[in-house]
Amino acid sequence: MSKSSFLLILLWTLCSAFALAQERKEIKINRAIDVIEVDGQLNEASWQQADVGSDYHQNFPTDTVRANAKTELRFTYDDKYLYIGAKMHNPGPRKYVTPSLRRDFRGGGNDMIVIGFDTFDDNTNAFQFGMNPFGVRREGLVSNGGAIRGDLSLDWENKWFGEAYQGDGYWSVEMVIPFKSIRFKEGGKVWNINSYRIDSGTGERSTWNPIPRNFVLYSQAHTGRLIWDEPLENPGANVAFIPYISTNRAEDNTEGSRISEGTSAFGFDAKVGLGPALNLDLTVNPDFSQVEVDRQVTNLDRFEIFFPERRQFFLENADLFAQFGLDQMRPFFSRRIGVSRDEETGTNIQNKIDFGARLSGKLNNNWRLGVLNMQAAEENDINLPSLNYTVAAIQRKVFSRSNVGLIFINKQDLKNEAGTAFKQFNRVLGIDYNLASSDNKWNAKFFFHKSFDKDDPNDAEGIDENDDTFSTSARIIYSTVDWRITALAQKVGENYNPEVGFARRTNYERLNLELRKNLYPQSRRFQSINPTIGLDVFRNELNGTTDSEISVGLSGQLLNTARFEATFKRTFVYLFSSFDPTRSDNLALPEGTEYTYTNFEASYNSNTRKAFFFQARTTLGDYFNGRLQSLGGTMSYRFQPLGVVSLDFNYNRIRLPEPFGSADLWLLGPRVDLTFSKKLFWTTFVQYNSQIDNLNINSRLQWRFKPVSDIFIAYTDNYLPSDFSNKNRALVIKITYWLNL
Repeated sequence: MSKSSFLLILLWTLCSAFALAQERKEIKINRAIDVIEVDGQLNEASWQQADVGSDYHQNFPTDTVRANAKTELRFTYDDKYLYIGAKMHNPGPRKYVTPSLRRDFRGGGNDMIVIGFDTFDDNTNAFQFGMNPFGVRREGLVSNGGAIRGDLSLDWENKWFGEAYQGDGYWSVEMVIPFKSIRFKEGGKVWNINSYRIDSGTGERSTWNPIPRNFVLYSQAHTGRLIWDEPLENPGANVAFIPYISTNRAEDNTEGSRISEGTSAFGFDAKVGLGPALNLDLTVNPDFSQVEVDRQVTNLDRFEIFFPERRQFFLENADLFAQFGLDQMRPFFSRRIGVSRDEETGTNIQNKIDFGARLSGKLNNNWRLGVLNMQAAEENDINLPSLNYTVAAIQRKVFSRSNVGLIFINKQDLKNEAGTAFKQFNRVLGIDYNLASSDNKWNAKFFFHKSFDKDDPNDAEGIDENDDTFSTSARIIYSTVDWRITALAQKVGENYNPEVGFARRTNYERLNLELRKNLYPQSRRFQSINPTIGLDVFRNELNGTTDSEISVGLSGQLLNTARFEATFKRTFVYLFSSFDPTRSDNLALPEGTEYTYTNFEASYNSNTRKAFFFQARTTLGDYFNGRLQSLGGTMSYRFQPLGVVSLDFNYNRIRLPEPFGSADLWLLGPRVDLTFSKKLFWTTFVQYNSQIDNLNINSRLQWRFKPVSDIFIAYTDNYLPSDFSNKNRALVIKITYWLNL
């Protein structure tokens, strides 16, 4: 490590250690003195004698005044449950907004009350629970200190209860969280907590403990404290058994003849609480057929597109495994497990998982541990052996909110057979330092990862000692009410190969700088205006600069919650391999050529509190050696509370000079999402993608007959758009049941 790098790390470490403490409210929680009837009304004696958290502070449109919409927050508990009571007063007449009756709603245009619990006092991770006036629930996990948007995931699910009540000039909720559904420190008496409320009538966003408006509402640097009247006890045995049974009927017409087959499957998941802080997840013959299909995109990039993980088994404590590295350079990406590549056709195929186990959670306030092991079945059709995936991660808290983490990833053919389509093993070993100051002004990440391969099972030497098998990076973010400055430096070796990770490209050095000014005008329309300039440069020793982008933009937030952005970009690209910019099998631009072009991008997100709302984006200008015009977005109409009907659309008009091809690329995706009740949901999603010449229909009916227990009926169809001839179709019926033992 160079002296300058060492001094930089030391400087930011000192910033983290000596940052000023923030204002922290406190609220007490006492044991319930009577039985809580969960009806959304706070009329039990326990609520009347409970400590009240009030005086919520505005976060939007400003952060300098108390909230106009008064909110009252209360807590109590008994041997099994944590109870949350909240009463939300309205400053005027209200027609509450909900996107539907489906669980895990999100969006700044909806009425909601949310409470987050940092149960280990690390100001980094939190469990989050929320409700709206219609009694619709949501739960999520906050990671990385809630430093940026995207640090909240609503994909996590667990067992809890709640009801809402709409009164005269207010609405109220009661939430019931089983102690077995969350992880916490046994014997502890203090949790970090915060709560935020969104009021659709005014668009106001407010928090119990104040959060500056330049930070997200779930920032873990700005929490208050929940003080328990007595130390928390171990909630006792915590074992959940979640079996499933499914039947599948599939038809394949791609080979010119109809091939139809039916299969049935049985498997299970299990969750075993090892004390109140660690959880062991087990899965045998897992089935993910009910997981919603990915939303397709038109890919005009030279590199792979990242799609998020949605499979439940991989979600709890997912940040402990998945947030090593940075967005475009992750050593571990769980979607690599259960998916393999057919090298002859270049397509991805599902790779059946036989079984798996994951141990994750807290060892104490300072240490987190995660160990994952999955065994995938062999695929004889593509000469792929049965592969074992092992991931081990450990994280140590340092200073107030920072941590150091180590990760080891191993993908291995345990049978050690020659002649297969996979080398004996692929491994990655890495170290990350995540810096976060106590006031959240400074956030940084430094990491170094190295990959190892062994190609020949008979090679006694084993590990390839090539020094060019590494990835290293440093990113620093400085954020205040007035400024946001981001700087990133990254270097990736030519032979770096994280096969269970996500690396869009290798063999480069990268420098990225972005400067944004936050202006808050005295205006009847604008809440904030943010001029931004940015520079992004990629280079390598062989080719010099291969990519660069200079951008100048303006974004902003309107008082009605709408957002806009406009950017001019000057782009340079050197093609180190041939590339078809249309990705439509046209003549490719030759390797070794370079292009400089300018274009304009703009986007607008409308006020989502309205029944009709939309997102729109456009790009106009040059594109490699031609021209590009694109228009995309989503139009939605809310039939409250029944659901939402929407249309995703994307049109790209690419015109390149002869002999290179031009293209008109369409992506249309009408979607109907209906919620007949809080337990019965039906979603139908149609996707026409001209780039891959496919028409996809996906329809899913879900009946949640008991908490976290479902019956799914999912139907998928794929057609050739030209003559509507069927490629393949499948019908799946699946039943899952959550059983507490």
